[in-house]
Amino acid sequence: MGIKKSFLKTKPLCNIEFSVPDNGCSKVEIVGDFNDWNASDEFTFKKNKKRKEHVLKLKLPQNATYQYRYLIDGDFVNEPEADSLISNSFGTQNCVLDLNNN
Repeated sequence: MGIKKSFLKTKPLCNIEFSVPDNGCSKVEIVGDFNDWNASDEFTFKKNKKRKEHVLKLKLPQNATYQYRYLIDGDFVNEPEADSLISNSFGTQNCVLDLNNN
């Protein structure tokens, strides 16, 4: 798994690339407060056969933090490379994506 961030200099946005290894899973999605925790086609990862992983690219506003989790074949999974983890009301943890460009 992995996260790559690229802060834009001309706009207050950040390009983020999320990647999840292809371990035989059929569907990888991301849910978080940036999409009201609702999975949709816009937040479904594309399979990259060459890199043997599922990849999703998003643009999100800078100077903010976002909570999120992956939904892999219907199961919630956390990103080990998340900026941090925070407890949620379900007794588990959410990943935190920090886009504060300091």
